[in-house]
Amino acid sequence: MLNKSFSLFVSKPIKSYNKTIRVDSDKSISIRSFIIGAISHNISEVKNVLESDDVFSCINCLRKLGVKIDKVKAKHYLIYGKGLGSLYANKNKVLDCGNSGTTARLLVGILATNPDIQVKIKGDHSLNKRNMRKLIDLMSEFGATFLPKKKNNFPLTLVSSEVPIGIEYKAGVSAQLKSAAMLAGLNSNGITNIIEENQSRDHTENMLQQSPNVLKIKKNKKKQNQIKVIGKNYLNPLKINVGGDPSSAAFFTALTLLTPRAKLKIKHVGLNPRRIGFYNLLKKFGGKIKFKNIKKINHEEVGDVEIQSSKLKAIRANPSYYVSATDEYPILFVVAALTKGVSIFKGIADLANKESNRIEEMKKILNQVGIKCISTKNEMKIFGVSNVKKINSAIKVPNLGDHRICMSATILSMATGVKAEIKNFETVRTSSPYFLEIIKTLGGSFEIKKTL
Repeated sequence: MLNKSFSLFVSKPIKSYNKTIRVDSDKSISIRSFIIGAISHNISEVKNVLESDDVFSCINCLRKLGVKIDKVKAKHYLIYGKGLGSLYANKNKVLDCGNSGTTARLLVGILATNPDIQVKIKGDHSLNKRNMRKLIDLMSEFGATFLPKKKNNFPLTLVSSEVPIGIEYKAGVSAQLKSAAMLAGLNSNGITNIIEENQSRDHTENMLQQSPNVLKIKKNKKKQNQIKVIGKNYLNPLKINVGGDPSSAAFFTALTLLTPRAKLKIKHVGLNPRRIGFYNLLKKFGGKIKFKNIKKINHEEVGDVEIQSSKLKAIRANPSYYVSATDEYPILFVVAALTKGVSIFKGIADLANKESNRIEEMKKILNQVGIKCISTKNEMKIFGVSNVKKINSAIKVPNLGDHRICMSATILSMATGVKAEIKNFETVRTSSPYFLEIIKTLGGSFEIKKTL
């Protein structure tokens, strides 16, 4: 992979294949392992870490906060935990989160209730554009302040709470906000009570439950998850072996479903029930997808995914799918575009506040191959076809700084044979640095050109 900015050019469709692969490690779990390891006691050990730009941004931020992190060998790290409330930074130190919204939100969660913190938090162009109002308001409830006031996006200066007290919080679709609330609650006085209205990914809970008396989770009368975070407790060191990222695996799953006579086995993929909405949805509408060899590692389900090319039916995704398939919606739109009939995706308003507005950007891309899309703030209708019209010489994707848009456009091109020109493809390194290597393994071809 090139270190500098480059564009990707795809000119040929992929042919049928029968392969076994592994995908990049789970980004969500990798980042959480470092952040929770940093506030645990003693030495945490994390193996099979995703060595991507987002994870390196997280590591660099933690080192600036006084956390010792050693690399033992490739993908294997030791984190020398400082314990709750022990992170330190000189006044106005700058923490650069790069493109990583996970790092930014979870770090803010920890630092909001860490004593004597005043740091500037920023990201790259894409992250700095994202609206952080919900995060700001949430951390303000713990007593943290953000400067300049009334500003909704990074860069922001965070001033931690002097006397943090646990809060009541109704969590929405964002697992990152829920995690930020839990992490802030760890160093607050009393109990932070979180009602989970939608069951988002629970990697943070799984890690924290490795320490007794930190979390209590039960169902309330409405059968919602009630998470109690008991503040000022001891966190045991972590011992984590990170599984493959189901979000990264989704792109190759989609390509296999859409490619005639293709078969694929993806080994050692995270199959957390709250992360597999993409797979469950496509199985429901005709996708030949099987989970094999499932086992639990560190409270997380891991197994193999077997996929065959399939004749799919138009997809109907109600809002309940969004929480467990948030990151996969761009590639779901591609699958829908190449499946005959009208697919409908509801409850998707949050997609507008990702690395890009994923509703509008995917609509533009699909329009380039003659696919009709109708969108509202919270819904997308895609009028799918079995064969696209090559109305443009190529699919053109501008510099959006959005890794999942870049990968989705690549899969669209390879599945249809429509040429693609995707600018600043290096952003894919944030989550899937081996994406192009895997494409090669499957027999796909492409060119890369450095950006001048």
